[in-house]
Amino acid sequence: MPTNDFGQPIGAALPDWTGRPHPPRTSTAGRFCRVEPLDPRAHGDDLYDCIGAPANHDGRWTYLFYGPFDSRRSFQNWLDQVAAGEDPLFFAIVDRRGRAVGVAAYMRIDPASGVIEIGHLNFSRHLQRTAAATEAMYLMMRRAFDELGYRRYEWKCDSLNAPSRRAALRFGFTYEGLFRQAVVYKQRTRDTTWFSIVDSEWPSRRAAFEAWLSPDNIDASGTQCQPLSAFMPYNRNRILEA
Repeated sequence: MPTNDFGQPIGAALPDWTGRPHPPRTSTAGRFCRVEPLDPRAHGDDLYDCIGAPANHDGRWTYLFYGPFDSRRSFQNWLDQVAAGEDPLFFAIVDRRGRAVGVAAYMRIDPASGVIEIGHLNFSRHLQRTAAATEAMYLMMRRAFDELGYRRYEWKCDSLNAPSRRAALRFGFTYEGLFRQAVVYKQRTRDTTWFSIVDSEWPSRRAAFEAWLSPDNIDASGTQCQPLSAFMPYNRNRILEA
């Protein structure tokens, strides 16, 4: 471990480090989906039909800071508001039929330190448990690490949101701990669970995603032969939270 002139341990030197770019408002695509900058006009009707309409208020808004919405207009107002922001930077997840079936966002973007978080996930029933859902997360990770050169990719959630915690572990994140009474939202308290992937771990995670998404493992209909866990490297610290 390096030390300074006073004999104190210090972090590894990064003499060539420079701040990273802010994520661009551009699309990225895979076999099963496209991740597009959120466009309230182009994506609004699809998103209302699959996540915004009262008929879809099936608990999906419980752990989000906003929603559910009581009308098409109020949902559209929310889309207009979040689509205009730079942090969080919202994207629509569009399936192979051209339908917007969910949203995700980069948030808490820290270009100077190379840290970025994925959040605001809201996947419709058309996206949940599909190859497109996993591919969308892979595409957003790939952009952060490979295209933009970020060092740390974060996932945080309400500690009571068991599906979100399971998803983080499935995607290869490492559990980092619990921040008690970290947030107040919707007039209730929240303990926040933290997960991350860092750049040194990304090559093995990327290889796992790519092997899982390969036509050798997932056919054109999206049916898998083996689960993602069969390809993801074992990491004791990653599963401590499970």
